[in-house]
Amino acid sequence: MSTVSRTWWNRENRPYDHAELQVDAAVHVAGLVIAAIIGGQALYIAASPQAAVHFAHMALYVGSLLAVLSVSMAFNQWPPTPFKMHLARLDQASIFLFMAGSYTPFLALLAGTATGSIMMTAIWAAALIGVTLKLWVPHRFGRIAIAMYLAFGWSGLIVFSDLARLVPNSTILLLLAGGVVYSLGVGFHLWERLRFQNALWHLCVVTGASFHLWATLGVL
Repeated sequence: MSTVSRTWWNRENRPYDHAELQVDAAVHVAGLVIAAIIGGQALYIAASPQAAVHFAHMALYVGSLLAVLSVSMAFNQWPPTPFKMHLARLDQASIFLFMAGSYTPFLALLAGTATGSIMMTAIWAAALIGVTLKLWVPHRFGRIAIAMYLAFGWSGLIVFSDLARLVPNSTILLLLAGGVVYSLGVGFHLWERLRFQNALWHLCVVTGASFHLWATLGVL
């Protein structure tokens, strides 16, 4: 296997030690528990006749969150064997699906408007392109992908004013807080020399996702 094919999915300069892996696993487990509890509550509410129109959107969001955390945990805990490379592809691809899934319950509130329809189409088109690239050429566009994640995440500002008229202020604050935490996490993701940086990065992901999940309760 060539050096290039190893470096994009396996840390060779400073492998994570046992304590780092344990803490990172705990963060993932906490995230899965939070996703199951808050996500389960959201799905329970969405299943009621009054909110049934939101159920499919919420199921997509919660399912994508559980999937991205599960795949991420499997990839990060797996020993550096060739199979880890395949998990890396799924890990990076699932991020795009998760981001699109995160947008869906909120953009669905703008259904029937030109802005909402264009944004929903653009988000899912970008996600499918990202998934394709990460599955087929995952070793390319490494740093560019990070910029894509950030641009993807903050593109919601395009519909911010429209959404703000439809949801409580608390929902908007939770959405913004989640976006800020996600963005701060990118710093930890890039700071590879920092011990526990991977756990800190995933802690930001879990925290941001928790804020956004909590925000969905305001739209049901």
